[in-house]
Amino acid sequence: MGNCISCVSSNIQVHEDGFHENCLHIVERSLKVGSVHSRRGAQGLNQDAAILREGYGSTEDGVLCALFDGHGIYGHKVSMFVRNQLPALLLNQISSLEWDEACVVSSFEAMDELLRQSEDVDSTHSGATAVVVIKQGADLVIANLGDSRAVLGTITEFGVQATQLTVDLKPDVPGEESSEADRIKQSKGQVFALEDETHIPRIWQPEENIPGLAMSRAFGDFNMKSYGLIAIPEVSHHRLNSEDHFLVLASDGVWDVLSNEEVVSVVWSAENKEAATEAVTYRARAAWSHNFPSARPDDCTAICLFF
Repeated sequence: MGNCISCVSSNIQVHEDGFHENCLHIVERSLKVGSVHSRRGAQGLNQDAAILREGYGSTEDGVLCALFDGHGIYGHKVSMFVRNQLPALLLNQISSLEWDEACVVSSFEAMDELLRQSEDVDSTHSGATAVVVIKQGADLVIANLGDSRAVLGTITEFGVQATQLTVDLKPDVPGEESSEADRIKQSKGQVFALEDETHIPRIWQPEENIPGLAMSRAFGDFNMKSYGLIAIPEVSHHRLNSEDHFLVLASDGVWDVLSNEEVVSVVWSAENKEAATEAVTYRARAAWSHNFPSARPDDCTAICLFF
């Protein structure tokens, strides 16, 4: 699927899949430990962008998985811009062999500022969420900014088990010290749902009912950065064990219609690594048609990394 071209050296290949070249799979030494696939929804341009970069970081088995879900009129440009810039920013922030929370947070802040200064992308009223996982050896560093999600597939005596590694950062999510809504309201932003979609809380400006963002953290959207929207990710760590079999990252277009258990089951049943992500996006699109026949399906993008 897609084209395969040489990049940097004869040992590195780039696989570009999906629409508008929004998915980038960089394979070093033909290792190929996963796959990435995107399926455009019915709302216009595909605003998702993703990268699976093998041979990333300071170890030979290092891998970067990153998925960005754009929104707003220029959301597709924001997600692509972040996808193309953030991997290098993360590497530049490393001060040792350890990935720590501070270096990840500073990279996200630098990314947001770079986006603010860009003359090529207008992100005043557009933005992108992000979920990023960096694997070095048996360690996973997970950074979450918004409502995409990372889920682990673990093999048990009862079959494959799903473990959610991130929290969907929506405006009504509670926190250990204060909720996302508390932070937004303290910055004079509003949080409420529309009458015809009471299950979707959104962020609004204090005196105008705009823009109605359904996430509480994102790159860009600089018209809302004064009202509680932030680009600071939640960062966590997971140490892999022998039963952990694969990782799935997917945009909210997948999770809106499929459960964690359904997604890991689809991956577990796939013919091979390359087919796994296409199977996830296919199943999600079918679920949109079945569950919400009158709705316009969202973009559905998935990355699978096998251990």
